[in-house]
Amino acid sequence: MKSPLELLCQLIETPSFSKEEQATAALIEGWLQEQGVKTQRHRNNVYAFNEDYDESKPHLLLCSHHDTVKPNKAYTRDPFAASIEEDRLYGLGSNDAGGCLVALLATFVHFYKMKNLPYNLVLAAVAEEENAGEQGIRGLLPLLPPLDVAIIGEPTLLDMAVAEKGLIVYDAVVTGTPSHAAHPNTDNALYNTIEVLEWLKTCELPLVSEQLGPVKVTATQIQAGKQHNVIPAQVQLVIDVRVNDCYRNSEVDQWMQNNAPFSLKARSLRLESSSIPIDHPLIISGKELGLGSYGSPTLSDQAALSCPSLKFGPGDSTRSHSADEFIHVSEFHAGIQAYTDLLTQFFNRINTTP
Repeated sequence: MKSPLELLCQLIETPSFSKEEQATAALIEGWLQEQGVKTQRHRNNVYAFNEDYDESKPHLLLCSHHDTVKPNKAYTRDPFAASIEEDRLYGLGSNDAGGCLVALLATFVHFYKMKNLPYNLVLAAVAEEENAGEQGIRGLLPLLPPLDVAIIGEPTLLDMAVAEKGLIVYDAVVTGTPSHAAHPNTDNALYNTIEVLEWLKTCELPLVSEQLGPVKVTATQIQAGKQHNVIPAQVQLVIDVRVNDCYRNSEVDQWMQNNAPFSLKARSLRLESSSIPIDHPLIISGKELGLGSYGSPTLSDQAALSCPSLKFGPGDSTRSHSADEFIHVSEFHAGIQAYTDLLTQFFNRINTTP
C-alpha cells in the first residue's frame, strides 16, 4: 500500500495537463480504494463521501485539483521526475497542487470511517482547474449535494486565505485612422493607445476591501500593425481585472463600460470573488490553532462555489507555474497534520456549541 508521499511522487511522474487527466484520476481512485474508500468518478473527477454519511447533516467539501499547466522552458530538471533532495520534492505539480491534494486525500481517509461527525465530508479530486474548464468542479457540482462550506486545497503556506479575488478578462480595441506612415496622421491608433494605457494605469474603483484591497486593473497584452510603413486601424489590448469582494463581476463590468475611454468586451463574468466570514466556526477554529489569515489575489476553484469557502494548504503560491517547481517534504507532512487538526478543532467546536 503506497504512502501519501509515494502517491504524490507517482502523480508528479504522470502527465496530467488540463483535459488530459485520465491517468492521474485512475491513480487517485486506485489509492483511495486501497484505503477502503468507496469512490465515484465523473469524467476525470474522483469524488467520495464519508462512510457514515447522513443526508440530514450539512456538507463540508474537501477539494483540490490534479491537473497541471505545461512545464515552461526555463526548467533545468525533468518536470516529470519526482526527485527528493534534502527536504525538497521537485516535479511539475508538486506544489500546485499535488501536495495539497494528497494531503486532503490522507485527511479524508483519516476521518472516513468515523461515526457521528457533525458534517458529512465530501471529497473531490478535480480536473480542469488550471483552465477553469467546464468538466472540472463546474461539471461535478450538479452531482453533489448542496454544500455548506468548503476547504479548497491550494498552496497558502498554511495560512488561511479567507477571501479570493475574482477575475474578468477584457478584450479591448483602440481605433484610429489607417494610412501610409509617410503622410501626416493626427489619429494614429498607436498614439491613441498612450492615453488608454495611462487611464488603465491610474483607474481606481471606489470600494476597497479590508481583506483583498482595491480592484486591480492591468494591461497584459497588446497587438497592432503588420507592416512598418502602414499605420494600423486599431490596437488590440487584453486587460486583466482582479475583482475584490466588494463587487459582483457584473458591477465591475458596468463601471468599466461606463468609464473606460475605449471599447472593451468581457470574455466572461463567471469567475466571481469568494470569501468566508471571519466569524465562521471554521475560521475561528483555525485561529484557535494559531493559523494566520489573509486575502488571496490568485484564482482557484473557489470561484465556482456559492457556499462559504476557505483556501488553505501546504506549499507556496509563488512557486506555482515556476521552473523547477518543488514542495518541501516537511511542508507536505505538516499539511496533512494541519488539515486534520483544523477539521478536528472545527468538529469539536460544532459538537460543543449549544
